[in-house]
Amino acid sequence: MPIREATPDDVPAILELVHALAVYEKEPDAVEATEEHFHAALFPESGTPTTFAHVAEVDGEVVGLAVWFLTFSTWTGVNGIWLEDLFVQPEHRGSGLGRDLLASLAGVCVERGYQRLEWWVLDWNEPSIGFYRSLGAVPQDEWTTFRMDGAALAELGA
Repeated sequence: MPIREATPDDVPAILELVHALAVYEKEPDAVEATEEHFHAALFPESGTPTTFAHVAEVDGEVVGLAVWFLTFSTWTGVNGIWLEDLFVQPEHRGSGLGRDLLASLAGVCVERGYQRLEWWVLDWNEPSIGFYRSLGAVPQDEWTTFRMDGAALAELGA
């Protein structure tokens, strides 16, 4: 099976794919995460993971990933999945691995009774938008994403 849950041994490949995603998203220098960050989030020494990952393998090589975490809807009263990143190496696109990664997360939702699988996509990323629409995903255009980080986050949190 080319799609499986990530293991600690996959962390170097996951980080490589995250760097490749950053290049694709025109932010090649934006990745600050290290292997230690991914180990702590995905495979903590104690406690429950806060983040999860599935990987796509071809001939024993990790060539795609889906990194995700749980959300909660106050309207439905149940958890859902937020897909933080989906990425398949360019030479493996069109092979069905992206669909298979999303299907694996949809399967987790169905199995656990989660009612939503959500993510965002950059407005300029027409190939991905078309792909997501082909699977039946619907854009939520009426929402505006907000982010607070850096000095503003530190000031508010002080």
